[in-house]
Amino acid sequence: MDLIFDTHAHYDDEAFNEDREELLSGLFGNGVGTVVDISANFEGIPDVLALAEKYDFLYAAVGVHPSEVYDLADRDIDRVEQYAVSGKKVVAVGEIGLDYHYPDTDKEKQQKWFAMQIDLAKRIGLPIVVHSRDAAKDTLDMIRAEGAKETGGVIHCFSYEWEMAKLYLDMGFYIGIGGVVTFKKSRKLKEIAEKIPMEQLLLETDCPYLAPEPFRGRRNNSSLLRYVVETIAELRNMDPEDVIRITAENARRFYRIQEQK
Repeated sequence: MDLIFDTHAHYDDEAFNEDREELLSGLFGNGVGTVVDISANFEGIPDVLALAEKYDFLYAAVGVHPSEVYDLADRDIDRVEQYAVSGKKVVAVGEIGLDYHYPDTDKEKQQKWFAMQIDLAKRIGLPIVVHSRDAAKDTLDMIRAEGAKETGGVIHCFSYEWEMAKLYLDMGFYIGIGGVVTFKKSRKLKEIAEKIPMEQLLLETDCPYLAPEPFRGRRNNSSLLRYVVETIAELRNMDPEDVIRITAENARRFYRIQEQK
């Protein structure tokens, strides 16, 4: 039986402080084979690396979320790089990008750090995990201008129209799909999940956030990806096992992880 690959999780988050070890130890029994834990803020990077060291099935991505860059100095990129190259199981730079959702957004600072972290990924030869919210045009423009096609990447928690997805797909990028696709009103994402080339689709939780129906609003975890699998399988008229197998192959290819036996 094929096992689910969760390409984007935050098990270092304080939401898991009470039962992290129990939950992670039980994932295999719930059909989950591999997880990539993604750093969000600079201070949390050591925790992400420590989790990857502790669990054989868990890998790490190192980067700073756009909403967390405001207190950083330019020289801090050197420390991010040190973490990225020293971590034995670091498979990507992320999550990085642009988030214009809040009115007090410092777009210039976000763009500067996005560019610096893309450059870091190019220097060390890793793909990027991109966060983009309410910043569709600027994200695409920067990815093109900074040459991120060279690194490859995934647009995590994709929230734009099919036309925008197509532009990324044509660049060879992947699209990350999670619990939102199960929501009744997620028409745009359902369309994308149905149309996207299967070999460019990745499963993700973004846990502890974005739990699928019927758990919406509760803490998410990788075992709940089976509900996302079922929705995608129904939309595409596929066997759920094929969705699991293909998306896991995609994830291993994207993160350059050899298949575990």
